[in-house]
Amino acid sequence: MNAVPGRAPITKDELARGGQVIRAVQQSFASKVVGQADLLQSLLVAVLANGHVLMESVPGLAKTTAAATLARAVDATFHRIQCTPDLLPSDIVGTQIYDQHDGTFRTQLGPVHANFVLLDEINRSSAKTQSAMLEAMQERQTSIGGESHPLPKPFLVLATQNPIEQEGTYTLPEAQLDRFLLKEILTYPSPTEEAEIVRRIESGVFESDTTPVASVADVQYLQELTKRVYVDQAIVNYVVQLMYVTRHAKDYIGAQLAGYIEYGASPRGSIAFTQATRALALVRGRDYVIPEDVKTLRHSILRHRIILGYEAEADGVTSEQVVDAIFDAVRTP
Repeated sequence: MNAVPGRAPITKDELARGGQVIRAVQQSFASKVVGQADLLQSLLVAVLANGHVLMESVPGLAKTTAAATLARAVDATFHRIQCTPDLLPSDIVGTQIYDQHDGTFRTQLGPVHANFVLLDEINRSSAKTQSAMLEAMQERQTSIGGESHPLPKPFLVLATQNPIEQEGTYTLPEAQLDRFLLKEILTYPSPTEEAEIVRRIESGVFESDTTPVASVADVQYLQELTKRVYVDQAIVNYVVQLMYVTRHAKDYIGAQLAGYIEYGASPRGSIAFTQATRALALVRGRDYVIPEDVKTLRHSILRHRIILGYEAEADGVTSEQVVDAIFDAVRTP
């Protein structure tokens, strides 16, 4: 039986219970959000792996609806923060307020203190505010008036950015992008899906509250279960080799395509693959990771970790094309 060193192997009953919770959440999500199967998969993977998701799309593709629906499905707290250039770090993490009645300061926690936080258009906030938010994501706590305040568990940030309106925006530095477990790019719905969206709006589906189908305790159970999903050493070696190729691409994918890469993935890429593939395996009903899990998540994990130069944009070369070439160059175990 496969087992993670130092952890008990997952039993059939535990796997069945985890699968039941996951399916309930998937069905609840599908009752409100039309299509967006890749987004749902990324959100579930991020929740189970205790990571964060960066979503990129034009407005109107149900990012807020997706985040709120997922939070309500697991009976968790949800806050949406609209990022603007004048947003201050204290508007996110909280501040101290002077109480005139007793002459003392009291701490008022900011909206980041929730299980699910949607940072809408994160690239519209200043670098200082982005830094404060990303520090909370990494440290899982905020500091207000010299005191540390732990963030609730689970804690998931879903940040969005709009690729078509760049005026008045602040590009996320590569080191901060690396903090996101996954980056998902949302596309327009098909005509059939769009017609279903209109039908659901007309029928009032979105006006009704989402009935919780799981609890925060269930989410924490799934997160602990995810840590016990088995990753064979051959899979680890496969992932590490892929990350190595991103940094020495010219020796594997040719000088022309490799020339578009400015920076390869850091060791966080390897860590992200092991964490995220464990979660994906559990979502798919397995207690072990297979190479197909790595391939499935390749774009979501690497599209924001492999940094391409301006020549790539000029020549119409995407990060997804480069990622695919790297995967083609490495033998699958």
